[in-house]
Amino acid sequence: MPLTIETCAAQHIGDRGEQQDRVAILAHPTQKGTLLAVLADGMGGHTGGALAAEQVIFKARHAFENAPPNAENVRETLTTAINDAHDGIKLAALSSEQDPHSTACVLVLQRGRADWAYCGDSRIYHYRKGEKISRTFDHSYVMDLVRQGLISEEDAEKHPNKNVLLSCLGDEPAPRIDYGGTAPLQDGDCFLLCSDGLWAYFADEVIGKVLNEFPVRQAAEIFINTARDRAKGRGDNCSLAIVRITEVEAPKEEPLWKKGLAQKKAAAGGG
Repeated sequence: MPLTIETCAAQHIGDRGEQQDRVAILAHPTQKGTLLAVLADGMGGHTGGALAAEQVIFKARHAFENAPPNAENVRETLTTAINDAHDGIKLAALSSEQDPHSTACVLVLQRGRADWAYCGDSRIYHYRKGEKISRTFDHSYVMDLVRQGLISEEDAEKHPNKNVLLSCLGDEPAPRIDYGGTAPLQDGDCFLLCSDGLWAYFADEVIGKVLNEFPVRQAAEIFINTARDRAKGRGDNCSLAIVRITEVEAPKEEPLWKKGLAQKKAAAGGG
């Protein structure tokens, strides 16, 4: 049966004075069934974070539209998007008094596959009918401790340095880029891109349950409203993008004899 794509993007400023997250879901202008989802969590003081995050959206869109992605070149497209955004942020820092930085999550969905890349601690989750298939691993101090087996993920959530990033766009070293992907796409595949202002309030299994049981717009509302409630007046900007694959029944073909009968009636002026 054919597959259809459902999408939704949502944001909330939280309890901050400025929205420095950016998120976008874009269809390819010439390649049907191909889309880009991109999310950035900007950092860098007043207006600096927003400037950095906007560079991520702009450069990802340019890389996506400039070379129609396929199975062979999609990783190059993802890499170009993040590296070009990093270069743009560095140039912006030279011409302003801010110190802009940003995370980046970039996902490209094509017929039969999805591929993604990221830098920082914004996350990409992949679920299938509510079961977690994969989740990106933050480029943070505490998650490196988890990788080394020194602490557990539960310990990382309570660690005093859990917000310390080891890599982001606009920093002095080149961004650390990690990749993921899945093929073929199946009924119930669902991808969530989100900033730490959102994922910090949800266990992985809860995210899967919400994505599986609710339409994408309602799921987005539940995530945003729950994060706001749990933040208790101290919430960060929160942003998300949802891309869900659903199997749909193909329209039933009308029997040929009925088509012929209808054509005869139309020719005779019958009802």
